[in-house]
Amino acid sequence: MTIREARTGDIKQMQVVRNSVTENTLSDPGLVTDEDCEEFISRRGKGWVCEIADRVVGFAIVDMAENNVWALFLDPAFEKKGIGRLLHQRMLDWYFTQTTKTIWLGTAFQTRAEAFYRKAGWAEAGTHGPKEIKFEMTYDVWAAARTPRIDADPR
Repeated sequence: MTIREARTGDIKQMQVVRNSVTENTLSDPGLVTDEDCEEFISRRGKGWVCEIADRVVGFAIVDMAENNVWALFLDPAFEKKGIGRLLHQRMLDWYFTQTTKTIWLGTAFQTRAEAFYRKAGWAEAGTHGPKEIKFEMTYDVWAAARTPRIDADPR
């Protein structure tokens, strides 16, 4: 398994992953074009992919223009293997080296994604449109989660 920066040559496989999900599905797969993906990974922000045997099985994209997680998706066959957590960590680690601005995302209500973001320390911040919950992550919360805790008495 390799996690690396996304390249434009990955977009076709990223689209396959995006359109294979069973939650947070697109009503029309044509709503997110290859050109949109290219803009977000090369001009508006950055993306990462998880590759297994030369196949993209998950990806994450952060949008620096809107301080937003634009995408974090896994092929359903590769869920519950820690890939989402690794992509999430790589994305936020990079994001918070670029800025200390709060980052936000929207995800559908009552989904595994909602539970994932809550567990990862994201705070609920209202709604994003009629069908999504809005979450935010501050620099301070991210930094505290990244700092190892030292017990006062190690015995």
